[in-house]
Amino acid sequence: MTENTTNDAFLGGKVHALQPKKGFRSGIDAVLMAASVPAKAGETVLEIGCGVGVASLCLDARVTGLQMTGVELQPEYADLAEQNAATAGAAMQVVCADLRNLPAGLRQQQFNHVMMNPPYYDRAQGHASQNAGRDVALAGDTPLSDWLDIGVRRLAPKGTLTIIQHITRLPEVLAALTGRLGSVILRPIAAHSHAAPGLFLLQAIHSGRAPFHMSAPLIMHGDLIKKGDAESYTPQVKAILRDGASFPIRDPH
Repeated sequence: MTENTTNDAFLGGKVHALQPKKGFRSGIDAVLMAASVPAKAGETVLEIGCGVGVASLCLDARVTGLQMTGVELQPEYADLAEQNAATAGAAMQVVCADLRNLPAGLRQQQFNHVMMNPPYYDRAQGHASQNAGRDVALAGDTPLSDWLDIGVRRLAPKGTLTIIQHITRLPEVLAALTGRLGSVILRPIAAHSHAAPGLFLLQAIHSGRAPFHMSAPLIMHGDLIKKGDAESYTPQVKAILRDGASFPIRDPH
């Protein structure tokens, strides 16, 4: 750790990650996404836009024996991801590259699972942040359709694509996946039971044929405790964030 980084704990201390003090910092979104990937021991996972590797490391903490690859555009974040993976003893290769110009070897690989947390905002809407690292993470210059196209191309048959994204971009995601992946499951995420969803998790399967399914929203906070209070998380969310519980996107109902 340096004066420019912090060492942050996730999953109740099961995962630690160096992150920049200033710039984009992984948080709850990465943990929720990792909890939703239905990986099994021995399978391969690709995270596109891995940042400092938090999502991959949370998945690795829950499922042993994975072979993981992370792609990250920004060298300083890729370097931290490599350090974090080494500290955790995770079998994770970090590739510093533009997702639109992946190394030839990676373009030949297919993965059982691909996960991504693309920028939430469209560059056409303006800069998201004055900090360069945060701006790339929140807006960036790569269209969301390119993220999804590359994710689909890297999937092995019957593999899953998992994405967490801002609710306003749901139409773009569905349009980009139509005719390419099937068995789409959508799980909205809302801060409170009376609030409109702000984010969503979506999972789709290569060659899947099941009909579209929308699960009940994941409610982050109870309604009687003020927003921002760590103890206001619902029991389900606490289990995911603190204990590393899995979170299937398809609800049991």
